[in-house]
Amino acid sequence: MKLSRFFEDLMSVYKAELEDLKSDSEGKNVLKARLREKAEQLPMLLPMMASNPEMLAVAFHEGFIFMNPLALEALSAKEENKLPSWKSLSAAVKLEPWAEPLSRIVLKDPAGEAFLVVAAGLEYLNRSQQTRKLGASEAQDDEDEDKEANEANEELKESGDLDGQYGRHGRDDGDDGDDYDLGEAGADWLAEQGFDRKE
Repeated sequence: MKLSRFFEDLMSVYKAELEDLKSDSEGKNVLKARLREKAEQLPMLLPMMASNPEMLAVAFHEGFIFMNPLALEALSAKEENKLPSWKSLSAAVKLEPWAEPLSRIVLKDPAGEAFLVVAAGLEYLNRSQQTRKLGASEAQDDEDEDKEANEANEELKESGDLDGQYGRHGRDDGDDGDDYDLGEAGADWLAEQGFDRKE
């Protein structure tokens, strides 16, 4: 995804603002409480909407429902002077019920529509980056598991546990001729525990 310079610059300060809100001086996660405070302070922060949108945008953190990710991908590639109106974006983005009252406060300001477009773009980018990181770590985990399975398979071949006889699905059937009856193994174990053998 190609970001416009506008969103690229804003995204770094938006993420920094979220990071600042996450933990207190003792390292405890206080993000939810601080986001509530930010929402309460929103009317006082309105004068900063045009100059520092990230300061207000965090109040809408997790407040958007993205109906059309492609529209947001296109939005993130646009410069500030080319951004669509909030109304034209409303089919692609919905607000969570708790964020509706906040949006009404913001929309009273002449710059409110433009701000909501920017806030939606920042939140989309934040979520998509988290999703990409998660996807990348899952892919790495899958790759590690595949590597471990292959190494274990090689060890089995070297130790002679795989005989090269292939059953269904092209897998080694594991039948190397030294089968041990499971019932017999159970009886042996019970005898070792002090139980009488059943004959």
